[in-house]
Amino acid sequence: MLTLPEPSVTPLRGGPTLRWGVLGPGGIAQDWVSTVHRHTDQRVVAVASRSSDRSQAFAVRHGIPHAFEGHEALLASPDVDVVYVAAPHAQHRPLALAAIAAGKHVLIEKPMALDAQEAEEISQAAKAAGVFAMEAMWTRYLPQSDLVSRLLADGAVGEVRTVTADLGWRWEYSAGDPRFDPTIGGGVMIDAGVYPLWFAHSVLGPIDSVHAIGSVAPTTAEIEAVIALRSASGALASLSASATTTTPGLASVYGTTGSILFDSSFVFPARLRILSDGGEHEWADESGLAGRDGLAWQATALAAYVAEGRTQSPLHSLDDSIAVLRVLDDVRRQIRRHAE
Repeated sequence: MLTLPEPSVTPLRGGPTLRWGVLGPGGIAQDWVSTVHRHTDQRVVAVASRSSDRSQAFAVRHGIPHAFEGHEALLASPDVDVVYVAAPHAQHRPLALAAIAAGKHVLIEKPMALDAQEAEEISQAAKAAGVFAMEAMWTRYLPQSDLVSRLLADGAVGEVRTVTADLGWRWEYSAGDPRFDPTIGGGVMIDAGVYPLWFAHSVLGPIDSVHAIGSVAPTTAEIEAVIALRSASGALASLSASATTTTPGLASVYGTTGSILFDSSFVFPARLRILSDGGEHEWADESGLAGRDGLAWQATALAAYVAEGRTQSPLHSLDDSIAVLRVLDDVRRQIRRHAE
């Protein structure tokens, strides 16, 4: 009889705390700060934007004591321990490098950079400076992700042979929408497709074969993708991402003696079914956090890692971030080449 292990995650309260600064007070930063302040002991003490009015309004809304125009003043502040880079994709690299150069730890919104080469530059800079750097692949820090990892390590489904994952949010096309501008990181892969790619990598490990087809917008940004992967072990993955339709966001892992099935979106706090020789089991996230409230978990994890003297995440390393981006780069090349 299979007994489900208890997920092991950093507690949301009662652990080490850091003083956070936010670069880029956009939509994801709004959600991140809201859940961090509601559900953890971490505190955001500063925010910076190119617009003074924008940073001031964000600070007032979230009870943040310091608001700056431009990132330089925030990075010079001795009151900031760690920086959350929540700016648009094209700003991840320059802002992360600036934070690292200022000696700040850094959490960089996913994906860490526009491509693998930029991610490698960030990784090398962080290692040279001896500061902590982590991609905000927040789903990895949810309780369900630890449960899946433990089940796989225990051989609960036998040898993994196939992984599936989909994610799609419908976007209305506009030529002026940055989501459709490939020169600044537009396209469905960098926005949504990175999640299925991460999930496959987290389960299968290194990928040695990538095949992708898809569609592009008039701007050449990819708007649909279907991806087949083969891992170094020979296991397969079937993934999809879409900006033309909204999908359930389901994922699954199939092994030789059982399977793990997500009954709700694998990106958010979720429900799982585990089928094995020991029968069928159900598991649901009981933290009380739903949707983007789950962003809180990565903040407390990072604070704990810094307190332990680490310089990168033991769950999703800088090399993991780079490996996922290498596959993402390959997928985009194939889609755009086939669309010519």
